[in-house]
Amino acid sequence: MCYGSVMNLEITYRGKHISSEDIIFIQELIDKNPGESRWSLSKKLCEAWRWVQPNGALRDMVCRGLMLELHRSGLITLPPKKTNPANPFVHRRKPSSIQVDTTPLNISVSRMQPLQFLQVRRTRQEKLFNSLIEQYHYLGYCHPVGEQLKYLVYFHERPVACFAWSSAPRHIGCRDRFIGWNQETRKKNIFMMAYTSRFLIFPWIRVKCLASHLLSKMVRILPIDWFSIYQHQIYFLETFVDTERFTGTSYQAANWIYLGKTTGRGKNDQTFKQNRSLKAVYGYPLRKDFRNKLCEATT
Repeated sequence: MCYGSVMNLEITYRGKHISSEDIIFIQELIDKNPGESRWSLSKKLCEAWRWVQPNGALRDMVCRGLMLELHRSGLITLPPKKTNPANPFVHRRKPSSIQVDTTPLNISVSRMQPLQFLQVRRTRQEKLFNSLIEQYHYLGYCHPVGEQLKYLVYFHERPVACFAWSSAPRHIGCRDRFIGWNQETRKKNIFMMAYTSRFLIFPWIRVKCLASHLLSKMVRILPIDWFSIYQHQIYFLETFVDTERFTGTSYQAANWIYLGKTTGRGKNDQTFKQNRSLKAVYGYPLRKDFRNKLCEATT
């Protein structure tokens, strides 16, 4: 490696600024650890840089992506791959079908108390959650990435609804304008938000105002569980309502704020033309000072 080839070079990867000195450090780390795998080297680099997630876990997957990008650009030389593990996301099987009681339920919300909100990610009931979403949600099941929680809502022993919450999308124009943060602050603080990627009340549950009731309960439960599992606060929630299918009445009734619409182009679009249905964007502040928390500088 010719160190002179990287002098005065600075790049940005996934929001992290990488200087020429950083690139030299990475190559020296590789040279000092001959025989180590790429996975092992990424962990060592994360530890050296103290590059961790908000919950303290190493950002080794992101780090491996950075090192591979530098390797492909000729800026560092990684050791040969030791294995070629299969990508579980490419060949992931659809959830198996699990049957539940589909007897119609048509009562008032007041008669459905108490309701139990059960966080099921990494529990035995996660398979049931995945199956029900695959069978009854119009989008089907999609394995989320990043921070995520899954909830089954029970009335007695019957599941009546599902919620899936995930890390917020990186850029939504109307949401970002509403919060008032700039691009740099958004990249640093986006982990302080979550969005509901799936919300499903099963078709045999015919209870008036149940959706808004569940939303009102959920926004009080989620921040507590999120902090317990990921060791950091969230201050703002968001969701996207397909305007070709729904009106967003339940979110409005639960005091969510209409923020605007998406462009209908998708995050990787290069045509600047609408290629999917428009989504209405709704937000829910979890604290009065949410803007101060989301817009404050972090180190």
